[in-house]
Amino acid sequence: MLFLYCVLLFCCLVMLVAGVVEQRRHYANLAQIPNRVLVNGIRGKSSITRLCAGALRGGGLLTVAKTTGTAARFIHPDATEEPVYRKFGIANVVEQIGIVRRAAAYRPHALVMECMAVMPALQEINQSKLIQSTIGVLCNVREDHVAEMGPTLDDIARSLSRSMPHGGICVTAEKERFHVLQEEADARNCTLLYADPDTVSDDELRGFSWFTFKENVAIALTVAELLGVDRETALQGMYDAPPDPGVLSVERYVAPGGKRVRFANVFAANDPESTLMNINQLLDLGAVDRPLNVVINCRPDRVERNGQMGAIVPDLMPDKVFVIGHPAKSAIDAIPAEWRGRAVDLGGDQRDGEEFMNELIGHLGESSSLVAIGNIHGQGEILLEHLAELPGFEDEPDRDGPDRDEPYRDEPRAAAPDRGPAVPGRAAPAQPLYVPHLDPYADLTAAQEARYAQPPVPRQYVHPQHQHQHQHPPHGQPWPPHPYEPQPYEPDPNPQWQSPGDPR
Repeated sequence: MLFLYCVLLFCCLVMLVAGVVEQRRHYANLAQIPNRVLVNGIRGKSSITRLCAGALRGGGLLTVAKTTGTAARFIHPDATEEPVYRKFGIANVVEQIGIVRRAAAYRPHALVMECMAVMPALQEINQSKLIQSTIGVLCNVREDHVAEMGPTLDDIARSLSRSMPHGGICVTAEKERFHVLQEEADARNCTLLYADPDTVSDDELRGFSWFTFKENVAIALTVAELLGVDRETALQGMYDAPPDPGVLSVERYVAPGGKRVRFANVFAANDPESTLMNINQLLDLGAVDRPLNVVINCRPDRVERNGQMGAIVPDLMPDKVFVIGHPAKSAIDAIPAEWRGRAVDLGGDQRDGEEFMNELIGHLGESSSLVAIGNIHGQGEILLEHLAELPGFEDEPDRDGPDRDEPYRDEPRAAAPDRGPAVPGRAAPAQPLYVPHLDPYADLTAAQEARYAQPPVPRQYVHPQHQHQHQHPPHGQPWPPHPYEPQPYEPDPNPQWQSPGDPR
């Protein structure tokens, strides 16, 4: 028995020493990264992470980033990326240690990390032990993860605030719960900055080849300003940054019978407020139009969420509401009585995908838009698979007519590598408002591969001192060392951000 106690004591001692050694090495790696940005919030964390990284890269800062959303990615300083390997496919906050170790090997100026913790205690550990961010981002407060963070929006705001850096800076675009965040920031001696979306113009937003929100851009611009990157340079870096695989996009399909369908996958925004924001933006930009049809996918373990999606139907004003998944009744019953007659129950626990797809397409007109909301898992994935097998079409808008099928921009624009230089006073050539982005690591169907097959474009080398002169690196030579050093934070006497309610 004494021998077993000795073995147990020895094992505990070894584990203690190993833990201390790992902690010291991790802190040493963190010390090699002077600027660490931790992005937290409910919606848009992955997009903001990529925008911040792009803005800092554009400003000449050697930047490493890591996202955790639709597809976890490690983004290298040259903007190339690779999937994050997870043993048994299970996400764990401990993986941040390995990410920091890989990032430190680059000796970067900045590391931008998306917070992957949901439980409030883990969020605090992620900040205080794993990342120790110098700049925190709390993008928004939405009604989600209520079981872990609390039943009210104030509770969720306080839970998210546990990722704020003590004695550091936190940037947010959340206006409704700003007073709650301010209380939490004061308790941590943290400077809370408000990134005002109104400072981002419509022309600046049109520079993106994919859909994003002014709130996300405003946050990235504020982070870039804190690290000494000017606005124009930061915007150009964001324009050049690759979007997240889960970015909002619209596909065009030709359904049986020659019906043309514009399909928007809004499954990623699975809370009511974010869902409405995404669809309204698509309508405002003309990416989808009316007649508008909505698909609500239901899950048995998300009954409350099913009802929330049904309750926002009057705000969407659709022609038809198709309910798939199980239990469909949880969404249909939440639709107000005056709109319930437009609901079509296509759900069922074991409903055949081809069967409900044929019925759904039969209800559509010759030309219509279809928006998918709710949760993607289950019959939502079957819906996407069947739509992906349909052939696509390209719009041929009448450039002289006032109503154009495809939103184009005809005003002067910022320069971009694939669009040519902007010419003052001259209208830009017709360019689509966004370019669909595919996940390079996703398993595509044969129809998708044929539709999006394009010859590979070699990646171009850009020296930090010659941002607009693209050339390949010399053969056999490594990338040159970065000439810039990170700039210390100095408060701007005329900042772009402000507290909500302050006079402009």
